[in-house]
Amino acid sequence: MKYRLKVLGWHVLASTCLLALIVGTLYLGWYRWPGWYLADMLSVLPITVAVDVAIGPLLTFVIASPTKPLRTLSRDIAVIALVQLVALGYGSTTLWRGRPLYYAYAAYQITVVQATQLHPEDIALGQQHNPSLAPHWYSTPRWVYAPLPDDAQASAAIVKSVISGGGDVTDMPRYYQPWQNGLPELRKQLRKIDTWQFFSKKDKTVLKQRLVALGLPADAPVTMPFTGHGAPLLAVFDLQTLKIKALLSTKP
Repeated sequence: MKYRLKVLGWHVLASTCLLALIVGTLYLGWYRWPGWYLADMLSVLPITVAVDVAIGPLLTFVIASPTKPLRTLSRDIAVIALVQLVALGYGSTTLWRGRPLYYAYAAYQITVVQATQLHPEDIALGQQHNPSLAPHWYSTPRWVYAPLPDDAQASAAIVKSVISGGGDVTDMPRYYQPWQNGLPELRKQLRKIDTWQFFSKKDKTVLKQRLVALGLPADAPVTMPFTGHGAPLLAVFDLQTLKIKALLSTKP
């Protein structure tokens, strides 16, 4: 038993260090709050953790035996490690492809734009026509304003695409502008919690309580939805500076 526990401990340590290195890098670079929440990082991470830190070492504990030939034990552990690496590769690739690249304000909401939402042709157009805000493989999340283009024909085409379930202007980096450019329009779109259709009646009650806890009236017109693949957040703005004071979740 002592031998099995020793092998288990080393396996857990190695798996944890490798997983922490990869996930830590992704978190610090791209998934810091609110990225992990809006991109629904927690739908992928638990599976990766379960395979790499729990199931893999547990299998090693089962097959480890001081009476087993070293060659056989090494082969068995190598097979387990290979399965772990496949799971880790899948999880890491999924997180990399879904990494947040922008927090974009458009119309009446802020939305997270993930790498998977940007088509190669749109990225190329962004790099050609709007290089200062275009994405690159090393780009970390940026706050941008994504208005419809001034060209009426191009604007109408985007609206038509959205109606038919296609791409929105937030998926087109060539139209991005600096965040500050959108603040005058953003100010006009701030509303009371009750006006937003993104939240249920129960959610609105929770959000009002949390707004009051910030020292603001429950019906203060200072909010805007912040959306992504997970449940939306509610952004609360300071009317004087138009800086975000808080991002409120409806979860406990």
